[in-house]
Amino acid sequence: MMLDNQFMKLRMALMTLLIFSACSFQTAKSQQINENPKTQSLKSETKTPVLVELYTSEGCSSCPPAERALASLQKEQPHQNAEIITLAFHVDYWNHLGWQDRFSSPLFSQRQQFYANKLNNGTSYTPQMVVDGSYEFVGSNAGKAKQFINEAAKVTKAKIEIEKNGESLKVKISDIPKHENATVYLAIAENNLSSDVKKGENSGVKLEHISVVRELRLLGSLSAENQNFAAENLLQIQPDWKKENLKLVVFIQEKQSRKIIGVNSAAFVSN
Repeated sequence: MMLDNQFMKLRMALMTLLIFSACSFQTAKSQQINENPKTQSLKSETKTPVLVELYTSEGCSSCPPAERALASLQKEQPHQNAEIITLAFHVDYWNHLGWQDRFSSPLFSQRQQFYANKLNNGTSYTPQMVVDGSYEFVGSNAGKAKQFINEAAKVTKAKIEIEKNGESLKVKISDIPKHENATVYLAIAENNLSSDVKKGENSGVKLEHISVVRELRLLGSLSAENQNFAAENLLQIQPDWKKENLKLVVFIQEKQSRKIIGVNSAAFVSN
């Protein structure tokens, strides 16, 4: 009987040891996962560049909230899977209503009309946001912006390398996904701009601007068969543009669909 009791005690001790070891192993395994989140970190760092365009005017009283929304997207980068690249195109069709927008251009109004014909039954309006050339909505609608940026971030884009050496710009594009005939553009945009508006709908208001397109330049064309592209360009800027506030945005846009199939940006002045 005593032998049986000793055997039972030994058996219980062994079971306790095995249970404790299993628990310790499980705890160590859990700690290792929590302390080594490399896979999760790498996944969160992989972002798809998405182009967000705003069509705006200093003569439009509905535009300042949309410009603040654009600035928030650029500065805060609130989408985990998207690298948001912004451009603000100032249209000229408000200029006859009391205030001349010094950043406006008929070329930008024409560009917006292309979107209107493709996305909005031919109607142009401000403020209008366009995401990756595929989605349009009122520029101050944060919910629509979030929805469409998330959709655009799911699409694979071309790889665009931008190299600036002095006044020379080199662009190399590779891994271009299957596409229609397309155009490669360079936009030179300026941050930290402001205007004291004296007339029109925004009379008496100081407007702050970000990503104002100073120039939109054609770099070249891509046929549907081309999967790579390279170009070299001479950068010439106006004396009143502040180099430290400039950025270079290169993007590829399909001619018919207007879809953006690649975009990247770089500061004009290296840090």
